[in-house]
Amino acid sequence: MQIRKANPEDSKFITPYLLLAMEDIVYEFIGEKSYEKATKFLNAMVSQKQNQYSYENCWVAENEEGIIGIACLYDGGKLHELRKPVANYIKEHFGRDFNPEDETQKGEIYIDCVGVNPSQQGKGVGSKIFAFLIDEYVIKQKQTLGLLVDYDNPKAEKLYLTLGFKIVGEKYLVGKRLKHMQYMF
Repeated sequence: MQIRKANPEDSKFITPYLLLAMEDIVYEFIGEKSYEKATKFLNAMVSQKQNQYSYENCWVAENEEGIIGIACLYDGGKLHELRKPVANYIKEHFGRDFNPEDETQKGEIYIDCVGVNPSQQGKGVGSKIFAFLIDEYVIKQKQTLGLLVDYDNPKAEKLYLTLGFKIVGEKYLVGKRLKHMQYMF
């Protein structure tokens, strides 16, 4: 398995993994539980530059079968700038105001989501993606990585703790209370 920066041609492969990782949240964003509309929304975002979900902010993990996992992350200090195109798209296409709570802040590289092909889950792909991100951002760039984990997902929390993340507080996203975790240099 190799991990590399995503390129525009990867967009159609990134979208399903993003949706897999954040499905319910996307439905909250667009205001309806439509897989088709959620896919269209995310694909529009992934294929464009300079927004939270842009391919520019993604890494892809691939093997001989193709792309098997993704990570989407960005500078938390740029959240409002990166969120603006997302809000504009939602307003234009869904007639909704989009102004969720800030899930990150200046001083951390925020791991928005990691998605792994269901056929590859349980094979260490997610752990390898996280190990790569820790090496790339914490070890090499001396940055702090941040992420949110649901109180209802102790398995993910255990993985993050095992990898070296620490609970540093709480955040809310679309009204849901989440644990804020960081991996610091």
